[in-house]
Amino acid sequence: MSKSLELMRNIGISAHIDSGKTTLTERILYYSKKIHAIHEVKGKDGVGATMDSMELERERGITIASAATNVTWKNHPINIIDTPGHVDFTIEVERALRVLDGAVLVLCSVGGVQSQSITVDRQLKRYNVPRLAFVNKCDRSGANPIRVKDQLCEKLGHNAVMMQLPIGLEEKLEGVIDLITMQAVYFDGGSGDQMRIEPIPEALAAEAQKYRELLLDAVSMFSDELAEAYLEGKETTEQVKDAIRKGTLSLDLTPVFLGSAYKNKGIQPLLDAVLEYLPNPSEIPYMACDLDDNEKDYPITPKSSAPTIALAFKLEDGQYGQLTYIRIYQGEVKKGLELVNTRTGKRFKVGRLIRMHADSMEDIDTAPCGDIVALFGIDCASGDTFCDTSINVAMSTMFVPEPVISLAINLKDKKSEDKLSRALNRFTKEDPTFKTYVDHESSETIIRGMGELHLEIYIERMRREYGIQIETGMPQVAYRETITRTAPFDYTHKKQTGGSGQYGRVAGILEPSHEKDYEFVDEIKGGVIPNEFISSCDKGFKACLPKGKVIGFPIVGVKLTINDGNFHPVDSSDIAFQQAAIGGFWQAFDKAKPEILEPIMKVSIEGPSEFQGNILGSINQRRGIIISTTEESNFTRVDAEVPLSEMFGYSTVLRSLTQGKAEFSMEFLKYGKVPASISEQLKKEFQDKKKTEKKSK
Repeated sequence: MSKSLELMRNIGISAHIDSGKTTLTERILYYSKKIHAIHEVKGKDGVGATMDSMELERERGITIASAATNVTWKNHPINIIDTPGHVDFTIEVERALRVLDGAVLVLCSVGGVQSQSITVDRQLKRYNVPRLAFVNKCDRSGANPIRVKDQLCEKLGHNAVMMQLPIGLEEKLEGVIDLITMQAVYFDGGSGDQMRIEPIPEALAAEAQKYRELLLDAVSMFSDELAEAYLEGKETTEQVKDAIRKGTLSLDLTPVFLGSAYKNKGIQPLLDAVLEYLPNPSEIPYMACDLDDNEKDYPITPKSSAPTIALAFKLEDGQYGQLTYIRIYQGEVKKGLELVNTRTGKRFKVGRLIRMHADSMEDIDTAPCGDIVALFGIDCASGDTFCDTSINVAMSTMFVPEPVISLAINLKDKKSEDKLSRALNRFTKEDPTFKTYVDHESSETIIRGMGELHLEIYIERMRREYGIQIETGMPQVAYRETITRTAPFDYTHKKQTGGSGQYGRVAGILEPSHEKDYEFVDEIKGGVIPNEFISSCDKGFKACLPKGKVIGFPIVGVKLTINDGNFHPVDSSDIAFQQAAIGGFWQAFDKAKPEILEPIMKVSIEGPSEFQGNILGSINQRRGIIISTTEESNFTRVDAEVPLSEMFGYSTVLRSLTQGKAEFSMEFLKYGKVPASISEQLKKEFQDKKKTEKKSK
């Protein structure tokens, strides 16, 4: 294995919104000499944090898109991805974790394990990512890092162990006690540049000894050598560090560090811990699928000399064209190298190869195995695998959650249609959780996403980046019309206009069908309607189905049987029998007691058991029917059937009811009857709309 691969680290900074991820990343950049001045997330200098390169991010003080950078700490190259904390941007976290080897889970020393910490932890477990915990904001009033460590054990099921203790807390935070070396570490200078090592203050010596015993007890489980040495009281620092590394890599141990990123305390020891305890790219066993051999497992060899395999995990459309972020799993990527996109089979040559630092870039000629870099001008989708032309393999793609909220958008200015089309194409390509389509019933452009903030950000980006003026409204629910009883019809279409006329008579019955949306039955005997006109009747009936007369939505669940009729040898024609069928359909439809159906969604909600009552109450308020509730440890899952019209805005409501700790998914299940009160309201709206259309004509 090459020395560069052994030294490299790929890490993500993940946490609940507002725990200090971006502030921590800013300090890491400063101490590793990547930047020469510290800027704050909500900085008064108007610059904003380095990693929040989007104007919207700086205004709102939140991270929207994950940003990549690289630093060097003690000759170790570290690729860092700063991810968003808001649940609406969960895909940014998913794709970052998909390509990282380790993570730093940032927790607020006051807030502790919060809602998004639970979601992020679930994502880390999905991709088996080893992690360190960093308890931030120890300078804040109410800070209690020991309580946060306990919450890691109780709420997330981690084997969390303190590696440090604070020297003072809240505004008296001075430094940390290193429980491995049993020394006190102070951070001097305005920016905490100088680290001063001193003996542990006497007042804290007994507590430090107690926590060191707990640390050694926990980590000796991972090393027999340490367990023996510990019993004899002869353990060495190296033995302790080796045992911590083993436990962390096996996901059975979460080392807990602490400090205050804002006050520049505790960052350098955290960087040392990243090198000591998180894996290098060769220590994680990765697999691909061999597309030439029934998708069998293809073990990846983390060597620069092996054939190249890379995964495109994020796309960005910038001013110079499409930028594709890739993680190199095997081999290396050089300028001019020919690669193949295994999804499309298209070959391409590597042109510009870029190393990213937030929104600035540096051209490079070669990227080694394990690195995270970016390519320019490659036509691909998020999750595509690029590999050497000598092999044909694919990496598993990331988990993409289904969008749960929709909005209708309308242009104020029709001249902007081209711009809107470009914007929607770009955003749907960059973000797999952002989807768009045109509703063929209402002709509205509908956008779908993970939450109100998610869609709000994209609408704001359309306004700023493309100069499009957009109005938003609720999308129309896809209602349906049907019939509830059987009704006969007998209709004669007669038209005489000089020369040959039109004549056709059709009789039969219209009845509900529970099997199909539309059934046609021919029971004509004795040739009362000639065979060639039977299909004309079928066409006429079908022409009535797209738009009903109750609220103007498609008609479903009808069975039409024709059993009588009449024709004229000269005046009967295809058109005449189509018109007769249309007349017969509407004659019977009014008598068959039509009603309105609405889409019913299958909704699954997962959240902490303490909020079960709130969740069940919110479903009942939305005309929902609870199908089942299951409890697993402290988590509850509720399955319900709820009308789609009641689900708009539910993500925001659910978050406020559960402190943001619950999440839900929904998919279409069936059509169900609309209650009488809502049915009357819909009919009135339809009649008013028709009157308005008549006046405008």
